[in-house]
Amino acid sequence: MKKAVFDSKAKPALIKFCFLFVLLLGVKSSFAQTRGKVQVVAPPLFDSLLARRGALVTGKKQSSTGGYTSSYGYRIQIFSGSKRTAAYNAQAKCNREFPDIRTYIVYREPNFKVRAGDFRTRIEAERMREQLKAYFPITFLVSEKINPPKTVISND
Repeated sequence: MKKAVFDSKAKPALIKFCFLFVLLLGVKSSFAQTRGKVQVVAPPLFDSLLARRGALVTGKKQSSTGGYTSSYGYRIQIFSGSKRTAAYNAQAKCNREFPDIRTYIVYREPNFKVRAGDFRTRIEAERMREQLKAYFPITFLVSEKINPPKTVISND
């Protein structure tokens, strides 16, 4: 004998099927949107203003020399040890061999660290690190706030 399907079971199955069909139709139509094109409309002086943005920024603090006070970059650590005289000797040696590079001594208990340079990019720091390896065999890069050199702004 065959089992009969009662109306109480057929209606919920039909409702579920209709709901699933409507849901799939809605998903298909939401993915059928086309992508548009972005068109940038800029005034003709925008490119020249963008080139001179360093002179136009007024929100940043400026030092007495006219350059910006600090930003993030890289320094090369050339010495780390607990003796102050050894740190000053390493700093003097670096200043003697490379007079155009600024050096800094950082004291974090119990160690003195000597760091050299203010490099904006890692590539600049790596190039100088290769030169410093001849005088200081153990060197590595440190990312921290630096004092960038004064930028030249021309009024073209």
